[in-house]
Amino acid sequence: MRLVCGLVSATLALVGAAGCGKSGESTAHAASAPPRVQVVTLKRQDLPLFVESVAKLDGYVTAEIRARVAGYLRTQNFKDGSLVKAGQVLFTIERTDYAAAVNAARASVERAKALEGHGRSQLARNKTLHQSGVVSQQDVENAQADTDASRAQVSESRADLARAALQLSYTTIRSPVEGIAGIAQLRIGNLVGQDGPTLLVTVSQIDPMRATFPLSELDYVRHPERFNKLERRDLAWAKSEFARLRSDPSGKNGDPGILLVLFDGSVYKERGAVVAADRAIDPTTGTILLQALVPNPDGLLRPNQFARARFQQSEEGRAALAVPEKALIVLQGTYSVAVVKPDQTIEYRRIEVGQGVGGLRVVKHGLNEGERVVVEGLQSIKEGVRVDAVPAPKGTLTPAPAGSR
Repeated sequence: MRLVCGLVSATLALVGAAGCGKSGESTAHAASAPPRVQVVTLKRQDLPLFVESVAKLDGYVTAEIRARVAGYLRTQNFKDGSLVKAGQVLFTIERTDYAAAVNAARASVERAKALEGHGRSQLARNKTLHQSGVVSQQDVENAQADTDASRAQVSESRADLARAALQLSYTTIRSPVEGIAGIAQLRIGNLVGQDGPTLLVTVSQIDPMRATFPLSELDYVRHPERFNKLERRDLAWAKSEFARLRSDPSGKNGDPGILLVLFDGSVYKERGAVVAADRAIDPTTGTILLQALVPNPDGLLRPNQFARARFQQSEEGRAALAVPEKALIVLQGTYSVAVVKPDQTIEYRRIEVGQGVGGLRVVKHGLNEGERVVVEGLQSIKEGVRVDAVPAPKGTLTPAPAGSR
């Protein structure tokens, strides 16, 4: 009985020992398995790099409509915020006094004309009597002076009539341009023009819009071809340029134009064209002020709106190396990446980065084409460790579309 128990105990001991051996081997294997990371293989590509600056928008033409004569507003002939036509009546001012002034001036003209006619007759009579010796030369000269004075009086009266008629015309206020009218500043019954021209409403032509923004002197001199013959860039030229930019969305065939990034981070669908540059560089900022025209067929853009103007830097983005921003290790203003060497070990390398675009950062120094950079799994690795490197999802090195947030 003791022998059987001993054999059973020995057998169980051997089985237990064998079991323990397999568990240890499994744990050791798990501990020695290299961490898996996702990597991208660097390649050169053309990237759409931009310089951005704050742009202020305004209508192509903005007209402040003011009351030029004093009086009470009689009518408002448009709806606030509506589209108005050039020449459309916007307001009328009480005109009774001005119409009376026109009638008085017209009567003065008639009176002056009558006096002029009388003077001419008197002059002709005196000349005839002078030849007969009835009147003196002095009488003829006096008649001539009276006639000249009455003729001048006619001219002065006509000028007064024109002035009165002009004042009367100011009681009907028309829009000088076609565009969007703002909200009226005053309402019917208000006294206007008493202490000078009173602002009533502003009308802006908003298609196209003007975008004014600064550009650094360096970027200005780097792209002289984009500012050639600015004096010829009028509205007709801009409209033809808009059509070209729509037919060339990538901007590869000529000037890529200007993009506007709106307040919500979205990119405006239309591209604009530079039409003017300021006469001088601002010495305090080292920038030059540019003005572009931007199509606005839907009226989305409005005066005094702010946007970021994107000026494309075509040369800097050609054949560039870039890494995803999530691959960057930032420490005290320096940038590093984890590079997988040919022997599958990790090397941390400091790099110099440039501009960013669509989730990528341009690499100026520190990396070469064909090298593999870790984009996922940075938390599980360290210098010199061997890793299991697998390719990151397709498109990781493709910049996100312009305007994506």
